[in-house]
Amino acid sequence: MLLLVFLRILVVVVRFVLHPWFREVRMVDVGFSRPAMWLTTVTFSLAACGVGAPSLPIQVPVPSTAAEAPTGFDNRSNGTVDDSTHQADQDAFDEVEEIADGLGPLYNAQACRECHQNPTSGAASQITELRVGHLGPDGRFQNADIPIARGTVTISGRTLVNDRAICPNAEFPDSEIQERVPDTETIRTTRASLNLLGDGLVEAVADETLIEIARAQRRTTRGTIRGQALYVPVLEAPGETRIGRFGWKDQHASLLSFSADAYLNEMGITSRLFPDEVTTLCNTASEPNNTTDSSGLADIDRFTRFLRATKAPARDTLLAGTPAGRRGSELFDAIGCATCHVRTLVTAAAGTVINGGADTIPPALGEKAFHPFGDFLLHNVGTGDGIVMAMPEHYGPAVYKVLWRAFSIDSVGRTRNKMRTAPLWGVRLRPRLMHDGASLTLRDAIVRHRGEASGVSNRFRKLTQSDQEAIIAFLESL
Repeated sequence: MLLLVFLRILVVVVRFVLHPWFREVRMVDVGFSRPAMWLTTVTFSLAACGVGAPSLPIQVPVPSTAAEAPTGFDNRSNGTVDDSTHQADQDAFDEVEEIADGLGPLYNAQACRECHQNPTSGAASQITELRVGHLGPDGRFQNADIPIARGTVTISGRTLVNDRAICPNAEFPDSEIQERVPDTETIRTTRASLNLLGDGLVEAVADETLIEIARAQRRTTRGTIRGQALYVPVLEAPGETRIGRFGWKDQHASLLSFSADAYLNEMGITSRLFPDEVTTLCNTASEPNNTTDSSGLADIDRFTRFLRATKAPARDTLLAGTPAGRRGSELFDAIGCATCHVRTLVTAAAGTVINGGADTIPPALGEKAFHPFGDFLLHNVGTGDGIVMAMPEHYGPAVYKVLWRAFSIDSVGRTRNKMRTAPLWGVRLRPRLMHDGASLTLRDAIVRHRGEASGVSNRFRKLTQSDQEAIIAFLESL
């Protein structure tokens, strides 16, 4: 009897050691390295607790010719432009808009830095935006219908509800256009402002890299973790699409498209990519509000150039080097966090054409290794807000008149309860966490993960108190 038990245990151990998760795997663009012995030990202990073996961290191969991308919060350029140009572009990013500039009529902020400034311009903040919608008779998500002007006008085609309006004012004392959520919009959420520092690097990552990460996740977890790579329109190249990576729903792949979207929907400023106001009530500014200046650039061009030249968020190297920080880094991989929070990505080579032919990767951004701790894919981790991106809001009212390559409305519909993996670079500077800012501690954010991430959060719970604290110390170094 004892011999039989021993043989059964031996079979389990051999199967565990020889499992394909623990053999070296090579894939196109994405590789997995052999785990250290302690990793095998931790994983076996977790499996013995009934939690299940985690997948290995996803590792994107880094070419020997790749250089490390610069990091820092020093307001200096990453080399894409000179520092004086970068400072001028930051001034445009920080500029406060007035009604005469085209602010509103509906808006959330008067400057980009209102939502993106901690610890410096381009970073994140505590600011959240409000989004709502409802389910139609067929059970599918429907964009919100928000009445304004005492119910005589309805704002539709959006999920965003603006918190501010320019009137009533001296010129329009009897105009009432403030948006308020009606009882009919029963799906409601807030979304936190995003860090934008280092996004020039993110834009320069090849579509194929993100697609291969999604495939690798499915293979190594047998479909438990399945990031969605979503093709989205590139507004400056009508008909062209690219894998989305910006916004909580990955609604944009281009920083110019992203900037123009925010300029209209967050500040009410129209541009060549978004020439139509959300409402014309109380509006007196000429359209589009922002046009090119003597240099041939509009504000959205300056915002884009500023973001492309920002350095990636820097780490707290002192905390990262502590025993707890180092141990937490190892455990972060061991329990499976790095399956989605991918440590390192590499940009495409300089000279690569992106964004449907509208842009070319410059030498300062070409073949650079950077460390976002994110995969920029959509996942259902049990915290989805139930909101599907509103096509006219993010791509303009003419979106359905353009035939976009490889764009699938059905794929967009499947994002309802998915959110982009939050890149963890700079997370130590955020006191409010997750997409809605509702998690106030790193521990809260970890254990809140469900859905695809259930196994990871369960393994975290099974760790000793000191090991949990080590992971938190590591996160506090990012």
